[in-house]
Amino acid sequence: MRYHRRDGRDWLAQIFQCRAAIIGGVIRRQIIDVEREIGTDALIAEVKRRGFRMIRTNNYYVIICNDGAIELIC
Repeated sequence: MRYHRRDGRDWLAQIFQCRAAIIGGVIRRQIIDVEREIGTDALIAEVKRRGFRMIRTNNYYVIICNDGAIELIC
C-alpha cells in the first residue's frame, strides 16, 4: 500500500484555508508541528506575506489573521 505524504506547502495552505483565517480570526499551531512540517522561517514568511501578525507562547504560534491594531491587556 502506498501512502501519500503531503507536501509542506499543502500543510501551510491548509492553515490559511480555515474559517478563522478567512474571517480575520485567530489560529494557533503547536511549535513542534510547525517545525516538523515546514519550519518556522516558512511560516513567518507566509504570515508576513499575508500582512498578518504572529506571536509565540510557550508551545504555540498564535496567528492573528488581520492587520488591525493589537493591544496587550495583561
